[in-house]
Amino acid sequence: METVLVQINNSKAYKLLEDLEDLQILKVLKKTISGKQKLSEKFGGKLNLTEKEYNEFQQHLKDARNEWERNF
Repeated sequence: METVLVQINNSKAYKLLEDLEDLQILKVLKKTISGKQKLSEKFGGKLNLTEKEYNEFQQHLKDARNEWERNF
């Protein structure tokens, strides 16, 4: 089995999903995504960075923060 995330754009599509669930073809795991979900929970593990890329990104963040503080 495979789990996928689906965005529903209208009520008819949601009704189709419910019908498929009734036929035991699929299972709706979560009806909505909470707006109060932590960003780390929502996006955690989404990037597959090498250690070098991670270090370069961290350095870029440090440089950007230093530039921000230098302007004030």
